[in-house]
Amino acid sequence: MSNGPYQLLPPLSDEDYGALEKDILARGVLVPVEYDEAGNILDGHHRVAICTKHGLTDWPRFVRKGLSEPEKRSHARALNFGRRHLTTAQKRDIIDAELREAPAASARSVAQKLGVDHKTVAAARGRLVAGGEIPHQAQIVGRNGVSQSAFKPIRTAFLPERANIPELKRVTKEIRFAEQRMRHAVRSDLAVQIAARQDATPWWRAAGAEAGQAFPVIYADPPHRFETYSAVTGGEKGAENHYPTMSLDEICALGCPAASRSVLFLWVTDLANGIRILTSWGFTYKSFWAWRKIYPGTQTGTGYWGFDNCELLLIGTRGDFPAPLPGTQPIKCTDHAVGAHSQKPVWYAEQIERLYPDMPKLEMFQRKASLAPGDVRLAGNWTFWGNQAGAESEAA
Repeated sequence: MSNGPYQLLPPLSDEDYGALEKDILARGVLVPVEYDEAGNILDGHHRVAICTKHGLTDWPRFVRKGLSEPEKRSHARALNFGRRHLTTAQKRDIIDAELREAPAASARSVAQKLGVDHKTVAAARGRLVAGGEIPHQAQIVGRNGVSQSAFKPIRTAFLPERANIPELKRVTKEIRFAEQRMRHAVRSDLAVQIAARQDATPWWRAAGAEAGQAFPVIYADPPHRFETYSAVTGGEKGAENHYPTMSLDEICALGCPAASRSVLFLWVTDLANGIRILTSWGFTYKSFWAWRKIYPGTQTGTGYWGFDNCELLLIGTRGDFPAPLPGTQPIKCTDHAVGAHSQKPVWYAEQIERLYPDMPKLEMFQRKASLAPGDVRLAGNWTFWGNQAGAESEAA
């Protein structure tokens, strides 16, 4: 058998060679012989030798391209290591050769390539370094090809006296919360900057205005078209008696001038329809707040399957919009008295302002003139749009 530049393992024993020869004569070469671009054998020296001996000229071939010289030798070792019946000394020699070839490779990457335990490779590295055969490595290359420090610092935690453990827990909690506040502030500021750079003119033109900004926070109470039957009034309780309304399809098609990172707070009269609107406007459902209505006297609300004394404010987001900081969220369900038709408690707008005080906010379908003096939405960080929003959107 001729030795090529990549015949890096010891020859087969007479017994193994005879078994391979017998199998090739009976069934042919089943595993392709691997070559590099220059025609050098990377894997299959014994197969070629047996074929040549018996005058066989046609065997399966595979050309492996693009490998460097060290990669060719490493590939040859890896292919043969698991197939051969090697002694411990032979395996050690192959591991040593791989480490000499690539001393910066991590023990785990060499172990994965050769199919051995990484601790075996680490022990071989230590022996070669101690003997001066390979240098110490400040950086090693892992299985993912990323270089990292070969020396990891020892992480030591000194436990305080038992009496000081509560203080340690408190400080750790404060550090964690400070880091959360920082991440929240960065994400919030990024949402504001993105909104300021986005052009929502197409939506505003469709809504009747020439141009307008995109908003990171949207608060909406769509004017649904439906009537609530009353045996006393014969349907006079319908919303059309109070303001112009829109069909569900019209509301879904309307959309909103929300930025690519934004949050929508959406009042809904029906959960399924609310989810449909939220999705149609490009938001992913996250959660909800609930208003338990406190009616005067014996009034209990309307409804067929149950009296609707609870109204939902769905919450959805676009992009990487930050949720409230842990501990700042309001409780999910709160009690508030019922006011004028469709009027929502100011408490919900106050929560939105409290959670996102520095973000521009758009309230859709709000009757601005109905806001009481001192309402948080009159402080200048809110914009209003809708049929009854006020002077700034009368044209729309």
